[in-house]
Amino acid sequence: MPMTIIEKILATHSGRERVVPGEIVDVEIDARVARDFGGANVVQNLAAHGLPVADPAKTFFTFDCNPTGSDQKYAANQQSCRIFARENGIRVFDIDSGIGTHVAIDQGLAWPGSTFVSTDSHANILGAIGAFGQGMGDQDIAAAWSHGKVWFKVPSTVRLELAGRPRPGAHPKDVGLALLRHFGANGLLGCAAELYGDYVADLDLAGRITIASLATEMGAIILLFPPNGNVMEHCLTATGRQDLSPVMADPHADYAALHVMDLHPVRPMVSRPGHPEDVVPLDEVRGRKIDSVFIGSCTNGRYEDLEEAASVLRGRRVAPGVVLKVVPATDAMWRRAMAAGLFDVFKSAGALISNAGCGGCAAGQVGQNGPGEVTVSTGNRNFAGKQGRGEVYLASPSVAAASAVAGFLTDPEHVPETPAVFSRGGSARPAGPRGAEAPGRKRPLVLKGRLWVILKDNIDTDMIFHNRHLAITKLEDMGPLAFGNLPGWEDFPQRAKPGDIIVTGKNFGAGSSRQQAVDCFKALGIAAIVAKSFGAIYERNAINAALPIVTSALCDLGVEDGEEITLDLVQGTILRHRDNSVVPAAPWPDVQVATYQRGGLLG
Repeated sequence: MPMTIIEKILATHSGRERVVPGEIVDVEIDARVARDFGGANVVQNLAAHGLPVADPAKTFFTFDCNPTGSDQKYAANQQSCRIFARENGIRVFDIDSGIGTHVAIDQGLAWPGSTFVSTDSHANILGAIGAFGQGMGDQDIAAAWSHGKVWFKVPSTVRLELAGRPRPGAHPKDVGLALLRHFGANGLLGCAAELYGDYVADLDLAGRITIASLATEMGAIILLFPPNGNVMEHCLTATGRQDLSPVMADPHADYAALHVMDLHPVRPMVSRPGHPEDVVPLDEVRGRKIDSVFIGSCTNGRYEDLEEAASVLRGRRVAPGVVLKVVPATDAMWRRAMAAGLFDVFKSAGALISNAGCGGCAAGQVGQNGPGEVTVSTGNRNFAGKQGRGEVYLASPSVAAASAVAGFLTDPEHVPETPAVFSRGGSARPAGPRGAEAPGRKRPLVLKGRLWVILKDNIDTDMIFHNRHLAITKLEDMGPLAFGNLPGWEDFPQRAKPGDIIVTGKNFGAGSSRQQAVDCFKALGIAAIVAKSFGAIYERNAINAALPIVTSALCDLGVEDGEEITLDLVQGTILRHRDNSVVPAAPWPDVQVATYQRGGLLG
């Protein structure tokens, strides 16, 4: 019986002569991948169930979500995966490699007709080379690692005929967005789709990857491209194998539906913020003022995409106030772009170039935007909050680059001689200094409170307020993080009460200049900190923030948690209520008193 491409691949990998849609089969997986996103959970699942790794040679880690290791949780997950890999002989494509699906295509982990699973929801990009790729959850990947197989329901196949060619100035991203507009978020739900037509037959690998990467946004299982000569040559080189042949659908295969789409009307397209499928011609949003541009992602991070953007940027600079960020898909693409001089073009235009990886789709990475920020991105998703807290328009690299130069949404044919600039005024202003006191209020110079005693010297600012939280700016969000990296004191925010006093040893607040290490105690209502000495910057920050700090050797006198004391800040005395003894402290100088009374340096 004739079969479609996906039916042939699944039949071959399940030891069957044929399979039919709706049938559930156990599929042998050729490449079993976990990323830094989800990888640590895969390892935990294996450990929790005592499962071995069936075939380390077919098992891989790809660290592409956080290639900078800048997030502490990602860094911890990556390291736990590295340790597991060393113990089990698993290859790691580490933070210098790039996006795992692209690495798989370029380094021969996948080939036409092969099967590939990953913790990446866009693993179906492998359809670009006529392979079966699927994103799966942590338990599925753990099962694939342990057993080499996963169950899968054979999907129906839809045949897509793309007739004609798009208008001049339209690129594969525009064709992909036009398909997304046509099918919407669920028009291909649960289906595989095969693409045909003269345009498809001539499409290079980068263009196929761009369109294939939008399958998930249409609800499709996968978009499959029958491999052409260029794709086969690429895969033969990548794998080093000469026995590869493409898997093609049989002439009379049974398709669930046939869709014919005319490409002649396709022009530069844009997806409006919030919904990838909300696609309109660029003309409908042309002129929208923008703040930033991101060029990269698994959709448009290959060399050809970077070259497309560079052709627009060459000899130009980004508009004043606009930020341009470029993230190549893989290290090989990064090196090729640099060797070809594309980096000179980007840097001359005023761009930031990052190391290879996923970029803006992963929280905390290059490409994220802030509240109110309007971004043009070459990615495949613009869900609210996905690439930051601003608005994200999806577009091709050429539209993204042209918009960066113009300062507003446009294409290369309509870049003005003079870019748009931001108007002055209209920016939100902060309500007032953090922790500011009511005008005219006198602050007490004698303080009474309950003690928390930390008999430790050199408590640094990372122990007090870790650098992974440095982006936090709201005072009320800082309190719960105080001492979050000080062993044994992580629960301090839950135990402390307003009016409490901290007593500790030498050099409290050593290290960074971060103000949050002071403000976190203000947020908790801590009345004062008594230490034998303070880090120089910390001392200034505390004084300027009107947080009472007192220098005294009180910690050497056997004080205990819960004991009560009274501090006289001006006289420099500490009264211990337990025995009415008086302990000397450094009296405050006039400048500290004055700063404190007016609520801080800026009060």
